[in-house]
Formats: sequence, C-alpha cells, structure tokens
Amino acid sequence: MTDDTLSRPPVHALLADGSTVRIRPVRRDDHDQLQDLYEEMSPENLRLRFFAASRRSAAKAADRACGPRHAGYGALLAETEGRVIGLAEYDTGGEPDARTAEISIAVADGLHHRGVGTLLVEHLVSAARAARITTFTADALSENHEVLRLFADLGLRTARRFDGPEVRCTIVLDDSDGDSYLSAVEERGRAADIASMQPLLRPRTVAVVGAGRKPGSVGRAVLHQLHAGGYTGRLFAVNPSAHAILGVACHPSVTALPRTPDLAILAVPAAEIPATAQECGKAGVRALLVVTAGLDADQAQALLAACRAHGMRLVGPNCLGLSNTDPALRLDATFAAGHPRPGTAGVAVQSGGVGIALLDGMSRLGIGVSSFASLGDKYDVSGNDMLQWWESDGRTDLALLHLESFGSPRAFSRTARRVTRRMPVLTVDAGRTEAGRRAAASHTAAAATRTMTRGALFTQAGITATRSVGELLEAAALLHSQPLPAGPRVLIVTNAGGAGVLAADACAEAGLTLPTPTRELIDDLLAVLPDGAVVGNPVDATAAVSEEQLRDCVDRIMRYGGIDAVLVALVPTAVAAATGDDLVRALTGAPGQRTKPVAAVRLEQALPVELLPTAQGDGTVPSYAEPQAAARALAHAARRAAWLARPAGTVPDLDGVETERAHAVVEAWLAAHPDGGWLDPRACAELLDCYGVPQLPWAWADTEDGAVLAAQRLRGADGRVVMKGHWPGLLHKSAQHAVHLDLRGDAQVRAAYRDLETRFAGMLTGVVVQPLADRGTELFAGVVQDQVFGPLVLFGLGGTATEILADHAARLAPLTDHDVHDLITAPRCAPLLFGAGGGGPVDLAGLEQLLLRLSRMASDLPQLAEADFNPVLATPGGVDVLDARVRLLPRRPHDPYLRRLR
Repeated sequence: MTDDTLSRPPVHALLADGSTVRIRPVRRDDHDQLQDLYEEMSPENLRLRFFAASRRSAAKAADRACGPRHAGYGALLAETEGRVIGLAEYDTGGEPDARTAEISIAVADGLHHRGVGTLLVEHLVSAARAARITTFTADALSENHEVLRLFADLGLRTARRFDGPEVRCTIVLDDSDGDSYLSAVEERGRAADIASMQPLLRPRTVAVVGAGRKPGSVGRAVLHQLHAGGYTGRLFAVNPSAHAILGVACHPSVTALPRTPDLAILAVPAAEIPATAQECGKAGVRALLVVTAGLDADQAQALLAACRAHGMRLVGPNCLGLSNTDPALRLDATFAAGHPRPGTAGVAVQSGGVGIALLDGMSRLGIGVSSFASLGDKYDVSGNDMLQWWESDGRTDLALLHLESFGSPRAFSRTARRVTRRMPVLTVDAGRTEAGRRAAASHTAAAATRTMTRGALFTQAGITATRSVGELLEAAALLHSQPLPAGPRVLIVTNAGGAGVLAADACAEAGLTLPTPTRELIDDLLAVLPDGAVVGNPVDATAAVSEEQLRDCVDRIMRYGGIDAVLVALVPTAVAAATGDDLVRALTGAPGQRTKPVAAVRLEQALPVELLPTAQGDGTVPSYAEPQAAARALAHAARRAAWLARPAGTVPDLDGVETERAHAVVEAWLAAHPDGGWLDPRACAELLDCYGVPQLPWAWADTEDGAVLAAQRLRGADGRVVMKGHWPGLLHKSAQHAVHLDLRGDAQVRAAYRDLETRFAGMLTGVVVQPLADRGTELFAGVVQDQVFGPLVLFGLGGTATEILADHAARLAPLTDHDVHDLITAPRCAPLLFGAGGGGPVDLAGLEQLLLRLSRMASDLPQLAEADFNPVLATPGGVDVLDARVRLLPRRPHDPYLRRLR
C-alpha cells in the first residue's frame, strides 16, 4: 500500500449502537494516545492481543504504528470525542507488489461488542482492495473468540488453520462470493443506522431551542404543534427571557434543562446555530432538528462539525420538521398548519412546500402518515436513512419520496431495491430539466443527461417514478388500495361511449394494452348487461345499466383470465337517478372477492383522486376525475408487478478479462499525462483488449509508406480499406472530414494520406487504417463516469446522427443480465436488432457481451471518465467496434458502499 492510498480524508461512521466514530489514518503525533490505548487494557486483553501480558508491548505497538512508513503498511484508527478507541493495521512485509498482508486489531477496554473492530476492518479492506491486495492473514489465540467471530462474520471467505493454541486465519478480499460481503456490510450499516435514528423519530425527551414568546415565530409554532399534538414524552422550551411558553416549562439554556433531551429542535437565528449546536453536543443531546434557514458556508460547516464531533444525527437545516404519528408517541415537530393523520405512508421530502402538499394529500385520501421528515438542505439524514427506518418500523407499507439530490445514489439504489420488494417506493422525479446540457465533447457525455441518469437509478431499483406530486398521489391511491395487476391488459367498462373512448386513449398512451374480449367473455357479459350493450374494449354498458348489472359485469370480468385490470368510466345519468341506482356502489360493494385491481373514473368528480370506502368498510376503491390519471396509476402498478415478478439479476462472470494489465495500462498512461485526456488509438486499443472488447482489425501509420503497407496487410476480399486521421483532441472525425472511405489500391491510399497531411498540417500525428466493414446495423455504446451516480452505460442507435436521433437507453453499472437485456430492448431501434425488415437478427449474444465488458471496464477503472464506441457494427455473424474513444482522468478509487456518514 502506498502512503497516498491511506492519505484519504477522515470520515465519520456509525457503530452498532448508533453512536458516531471518526475513522482516519494514523499520524505520528498519535503515539501517546495509541500507547495509552494498550496500557489501559486489562492483562487478559493484552495477552489475547500480543500472546503475552507484557506492558512493554504497548510502547512497541505505538512505535510501529507511528514510526517511519514503509511500502505495504497501513494503519487506521477510530476515535470519539478526541479519544482513540481502536486501531487496525496491515503489513505486506515491505515486499513490492505483494498481494497478501498481515492484519492486527485492537479495541479499547469497555468498548467491545459495539462494532469498533468490524468497522475498522471494513475500512481496511476497502483501502487494501484499492492497493490491489487480495488476502489478509491474522494469527490469534484459539481462545480469542471475539476476534475469530469478527473475521467469521465479515461476509468474506475465511479459512482457519489450528496450530496448538494458535489459529492462522486467511481472509480472501476478492468478490468471488458475489454479493455476500456487500450484503453483510449493508446489514451492519442498516442496524447501526436505525439505532442512530431512534433519538430523532422516537425521542423520549424533546427541547425546542428558540421558542419565542410572541406568536409568529417558527420555534413557537413547532412548540405549539408538539404540545397540542399530545407528544407523550417530556417537553421543554429553551428561552432565557421566559419562564413558560404555551404552558411548557422554559429554561435559560440547554445545559440548564433538568433532563438531557434526546432531540433538540433549533429555531434560533443562523448566526447562533454553531454555538447552540456545540452546547447541545456537550450536554449529551443525541440528535438535532434544525429548522433555521439562511446558514452561510461557515455556519453550515460549523453545524455539521459539531454534530460529527459529538455524535449527533441531524435533520435539516432549512426544513419543515419531522413527525411520528405512532399513538404511543404522537410526535409532531413541524410548523405545518395541521397535524398529519396517523396512517401507513412514510414521507420524506427536501422541500417543505411539497411536504405540506403530501401530508395534506395522504390525510385527505385517508391513507395517513406513519412518519414524516422534511430533510431540507440534507446535511446528514437522507432518503436512504428514512427508507431503512420505514423498512423496520412495523407501521409503514408505502414510501413516498421527493428528493432533489442524492448523497450516495449507489447506496440508495441498493437500499431501495431491498425495500421496494416489501412496499411500494414512489418518488417525484424532481429536477428533470436543465437550462441546457453541459458542454460535452463525446456522444456519450452528450446523451447522459441528468434525467437519463436518474431514470436508470429509479428503473433498476424498482422505484415508481412520477412526474408531479399529483401523479404521485394518484399512483399511491391505487397501490395502497388495490392488488397488483398480473400484467398490462385492461378492460374498460363505461355507461357512456364518449367516456370509454377517452379512457381507451388514455390507456394506450400510458402503455397499457386493450385486448379484444373472447367470444366466451362477450356472451358472458351480454347475458347480464341491458339490451343495446356492446361488448368490445371498451364495453359500452349503455346509460340503462343498473347497479346490479354493472356489479355482475365487473365480477364476471374478474373471473376471466385474459384481463389484468378493470377501468370503469362513469358519468351521472338521469336514468340512474330515476331508478335510485348508485353505479359507484357497484364497484365498492364486494371488493374483498376481487383479486384484480379496479379503478373508477368519474368525470364530474371535483377532486383529482379519491378513495371510496367499500360497503363493508374493509377497503377502498380509487376514483379519478380524469381517465389519464387512472391509466397512469394502472401503468405504474403494472410496472411494479413486472419488476417484482422478475428474479433479481446477477452480474455474469466474464472470461478473458485482464484487470491487472488494464490497471497497468491506465497508470502508465496517466503517469505520462498527469492531467488526463483522450487516449491515442494504440493505448485505447490495448485497454479494450484487456477486456476482450471486439475491435475491427486496424493498424497505425505515421508515414505515407506505412499507410500503404498497413492497407496491403488489412485489405479484405474486395481490397477496400478506410483511413482515419488522428491528432490529440480529435473526437468527431466525420465532422472534421478526417475520414476516407472505400480506398482501393496503393495509389488511393497514398492520395488519402497526402490529403490528410496537407489539410491538417501541424496537427496530424498519424492515421488508423482498417478494412472496410461489411454492411450491418450501426449502433452506439458508451459509458460516462458520473462522480455522484457512478458509471452510466448507454446504448442505442449509432452513426453520425446518434445525437440528433437520441435513440438511447441507459443503466447504471455494474450491469446485471437483466440490465443488459433491458438496454438492448429499450431503444426504438430494437426491432431492427431482432430481424425486423427481413435482415435476420444480429448477434444478440455478442451485443450482450460487449455491454457487459464495457460495464466491467468502467466498474474496475475509476479513472475512466468516458468511453465512446461509435459506431458498433452488429451483423448476424458478430459485433465489432469500428471506432472507440476513451478519456482518462487522475481519479482515486472510491468505494461507494463503504460505511460512512456524509
């Protein structure tokens, strides 16, 4: 390991009990604290650590950790409140290019069983992998059950070899066991995260700091909500100028409170936030809710530093507040106008205004809220934290998110994939548009818009993404009240032909299908409908249909296997009014017997969406004012059902991948080009070869004679070649007219070279010569390394018009087998790949391999900023990259799944 790898900045992370520690590399000035760490150990723990109870071992261990650095050695420590509580080291023995390292761990007495050692080892594993170390070894006494259990529970492959009283442990750091290590880290992180959220969402004592005496202050409004909402814990106010506010006892400072609060709500001016946060931390407060807005950069940094230093979780600043409607707690720490209705929907937003709209919508629909968090500027607690809370709180069955940004999208994606298998997770896709696309040189970067990136995240994670708050409420109403459809097949029933036509158009536009009823179903429905009814799709039941006839019609459709959902479009008629029939009651009369979703459209309905209670009071039926809303909701439900029915994808193993060689190519090129840039054709081809990416044969030439010789070697059966000019910075050769096609014979090759040499004098560094490719479908494949979301793989129609046609799909790497299938089938050009037009299907297996190898390359190499394969020629006989560009940047490896707080 190089010193550079462990020069990473300090990070904070959560222990198993939810408390916070700081993980950082050891410094030389840590010597005394490290010696104290060992000297304060009991004789028994010293013996287990050093195999002997000698106090001299403490000084030697501190000398080793803080002494002169040598290659292959790294040490990380954990500290809290400035006190060192743990140390983890590894050492390869100074061997150059060693892949095995010896590790050792020490944890302070009194802090065992809190996950300190496990957390340190996880960070050590991440650092070692970045240095391409593949194996840890450790010697322990066989009676040291704690450290042996630590190794066994890591989630990595571990072997033990006993030798008398000692055990030799070998820990393999690679990913050959697939997802097991990542899942183990994730589970430990989930448990720690939930423990850390207890003071925020289940506080036993709350203090409002900054509650004003006069009406109109935010702090007073929050205090009123807590008091009036019946919060069951201890409630205090902090205001040096009052003895009581709204009947709540008031104290001059946090330190003067009779009991240390779990949660402090800060509503003081921005300038006072840093000092108040420090006061709370020193007093032992465990969590902060900061509703104050307008913090400048220094105040924001000081607030977060205080929270990290004292181990406090933070919601906000600049937020509406949070609530937990559990009847045993009744926590409403918001300044919303009313109290949220208790229920089963978890809601997390960044915007307070959107939060109020969702709280009102959930209450109006009767779904209610289990817990709510307005995350505001989101310095700490995020949507990921809230998802994990809802997953385990035992009350939430529907998750609603409105997030304008993501702190760790890859960690969020893994959490969402797990949570959304237990409950629907819905979001408003906020920030879809940009004032303009960022300046982008390559086709890949131009195509990789923020909308496409977020869409890939939501699709792969199984999140239901809507375009507005209204659409989110529409989908939530159906997902909360109805079973999921088995597919997209909808049958429309109406009592007015025009309403049926509107509903049919809406379903088609939403991507649903409208199958034609079978003869058997037609006869079955005509038997119960009034004379004049027409059974097609829509089913026109006519204005004469009665409540009983409509109920029988819907029930018979429910028994039919060729329909997945029923959409009933109704208009009020004088006929129904005269007979006293309530057609809506036909839908709400016996829903308990219905196993398929039913949605109503009532064009006269005042509200966009309502949940109509059933006659038995055991359920609800969603009713929409517009058929488009009902169709969108059914389409969201159908996509969720399809996602749930699909087994989790796997990342396939690839043969012929030379990761070590690829790292060497990248490191050598960046050593010569420390600022990064676009690879020249030779370096680019070598990198692609490391991953088995199929390339059309080519040769490099920097002289006219060299070009002729290359053409003679590469000419195919028809003797034709292509010549492409190259110079540093050239990206779009066709746009620069730096390509000559269909060259026959030496004379044409010489003329082409001279032309390029003349027109690009002073720039041209050489040419690439290739045989003229066969006819086929020109495609595009690429990847862009998003610093927040990670590698995004794009695929679609290629050629010179790829940006104009914009026929692309995208998925975040690493790609699973399902992701690759979706990438190939999603673009509009997909039918061409499957043989539409009579050309026969292209080599689909070859396309899948190309995308998987591109994904692997991007996942392995954080320095890969962009890769652009355009065109990719696909034929029935194979797939070849005809032109490739790769851009590297000097980036350090980043472990997106390493446990750390933002």
